[in-house]
Amino acid sequence: MTVHIQSLSPGNCPALVLNADFRPLSYYPLSIWCWQDAIKAVFLDRVNILSEYDTLVRSPSFEMRLPSVVSLKSYVKPTRFPAFTRFNVFLRDRFTCQYCGEREDLTFDHVIPRSKGGVTSWENVVAACSACNLRKADMLPSVARMWPSTEPYQPTVHDLHQNGRAFPPNYLHESWMDYLYWDSELEE
Repeated sequence: MTVHIQSLSPGNCPALVLNADFRPLSYYPLSIWCWQDAIKAVFLDRVNILSEYDTLVRSPSFEMRLPSVVSLKSYVKPTRFPAFTRFNVFLRDRFTCQYCGEREDLTFDHVIPRSKGGVTSWENVVAACSACNLRKADMLPSVARMWPSTEPYQPTVHDLHQNGRAFPPNYLHESWMDYLYWDSELEE
C-alpha cells in the first residue's frame, strides 16, 4: 500500500486555533497561526491537535504532519469589550458607511465633531465613506442633515464575532469547517 502525501508548501498550511471550548479565539480576524507557531505550541504541550494536513515536516530525527486545527489546553477567557481601533469600528459597522451605505473608500467620522466637543470614542465614531465624511465636514448632524443609520455604541466581542461571520477570510481549509460557526443560530 502506497501512501500519497500531498506536497503543499508549509507556508500554505496555517492552523486554525480554537480555545479549550473548541470555539475560535476570534472570528474576524480568524484566529490562525503559521505552521511554525503551531508546531512550537505542540512541542510546548500547549495545544491538542484536532486535524492535520497531509503535508509533512521533517528533521533528521523527527517527522510529523502539520496541524490544521489545534485547541488550547487551557481556556483563555475572552475579553468582554474589544479594543477601540479603526478596524473594530469598521467591523462593528459592517464595513459600511453609516450615512449612505457605501462600502468603498471607508474612513471614520466623529458624529459630534471634535471641534464641537465630540470625543474619539465608540459612542461618537462611525464608519463613513470619504465622500460623506467630506460632505458632513465639521458640522453637527442636524446642521449637515446627516445622521448615522445606526447609533454608535461600544460593541462586545460577541457583537464583533457575529459581524465577522459575514466576512469570511479568503482562505478556509476544509478541515476547519467542523469548528467554524457551529454555535450559529440555525435557519428554519
